[in-house]
Amino acid sequence: MPKLIAVPGRVLTGPNVRYKDGKPAQTRYASWNMQEVEFSTRSKLPSWTYLLISSPRSPDAWRNEQELSSTLNAFQRKLRQLGIDVNDYTPGLRINLNPANVDGDIDAAIQRFLSHPTRPPPKLILVIIPHLDSSIYNRIKFVCDVKTGLLNVCTLGSKFAKANDQYYANVALKFNLKLGGRNQYLDNTKIGIIAEGKTMVVGIDVTHPTPGSASNAPSVAGIVASVDPWLGQWPADLQIQTARQEMVSGLDSMLKSRLRLWATKNKGTYPENILIYRDGVSEGQYEIVLDQELPLLRKACEEVYPPSDMKKKLPRMSIIIVGKRHNTRFYPTTKESADRSSNPQNGTIVDRGVTEARNWDFFLQAHTALQGTARPAHYHTVLDEIFRSRKAQPPFQNAADVLEDLTHNMCYLFGRATKAVSICPAAYYADLVCERARCYLSKLFDATPGATPAGSVVSGAGGGGGQVADPNDVRIHENVRNTMFYIWRDEGKCLMVLMFAYG
Repeated sequence: MPKLIAVPGRVLTGPNVRYKDGKPAQTRYASWNMQEVEFSTRSKLPSWTYLLISSPRSPDAWRNEQELSSTLNAFQRKLRQLGIDVNDYTPGLRINLNPANVDGDIDAAIQRFLSHPTRPPPKLILVIIPHLDSSIYNRIKFVCDVKTGLLNVCTLGSKFAKANDQYYANVALKFNLKLGGRNQYLDNTKIGIIAEGKTMVVGIDVTHPTPGSASNAPSVAGIVASVDPWLGQWPADLQIQTARQEMVSGLDSMLKSRLRLWATKNKGTYPENILIYRDGVSEGQYEIVLDQELPLLRKACEEVYPPSDMKKKLPRMSIIIVGKRHNTRFYPTTKESADRSSNPQNGTIVDRGVTEARNWDFFLQAHTALQGTARPAHYHTVLDEIFRSRKAQPPFQNAADVLEDLTHNMCYLFGRATKAVSICPAAYYADLVCERARCYLSKLFDATPGATPAGSVVSGAGGGGGQVADPNDVRIHENVRNTMFYIWRDEGKCLMVLMFAYG
């Protein structure tokens, strides 16, 4: 009969999360609120409007235009209170959606914002959805992100109409990120080498067809990368690749796009260090990362960096595999060391006893689980050229302590939340951008008889005379490509099944 074993662990102290003018948030159980604080950087929203979608399936959340205006004005006040420099919204558009013509109705509505006779297109559209419907949400994201390049945030009408300050603040988090703002930050001492402004943090993930997908549905690779020393903005890129292929075949071009964007944000220089968190790789595939992906990463750097940097053996790279799907769980041995849900305290690190003696790996539970047993993230370092090359400074004793503390602290910098998250933002954001790709390709990933992809399709032999996705279906429009267009907020497992979420 299996038995639990006792392993040594320790609890890392959570960092102070700061907002504008260095004002700290009151953190408790790895969570905090935004009362009496402003976003750390003030984004600008010169023009915005709304699209209110009505449907025969559900009644409107507002009885008249006056009630809708009252809600929008309250939300607008909250945006200003949190530090967004926003002008008054312009009159929006209300459409009655025909369930038999969802794509056509949404396309026509978005086009009206682009071709208004007296004013230019808005900077951002708040889309108010009548009910939980993945077909509506997916089409909005495809048309705005890929086809027209309009920043957009979606919200459910019934919730927005009854919203309080906390709900408005949650929506505002996504507004600020998509507009290029920075929501929170940490003291330089808490992000170590990154605070020097010479380290780019990268997240990579691949999403694969699931049961129920079309037989010719592709896999999609996503990459995100930081562009500032505060880890506030993480623009992304996507590409289609062969179904079920875990290796990112076009990783060289994807990394080059991130390096060039970094250079535009950092006075033409390239990062000396590239810290990569690779999500979605099982233990049996670690060698794929080193044997197939690492050469592509090296190739990208050789084609972008000046010869003077290459002679200095720059950039230095470290690659950490992030594991979420494992069966390892930890339980506190005493009541005093447990949190309110009887889980280990947030910040718990285990790097002995159940880790591999010959490798560099650790388990980290950075978050507080609201219910049930907390699942720690498993981090496995397959390459390190950054941390072992630097002498660890007190209070750290070695490179492992430095990396573990940095990874833990980064979990407090996930921009759309006011809590520490279960995996570091680089991996989390990469997962989100891959989920966004599933919206664009929803007719392939959520296949029904006779369905066609959300956007352009071309005939191909790969589907046996069927249709395959066009790479352009995940190519983000130039107007929003360098933004965090992919940010959304999940509202529970039921919405994940629908591939629907706010944002």
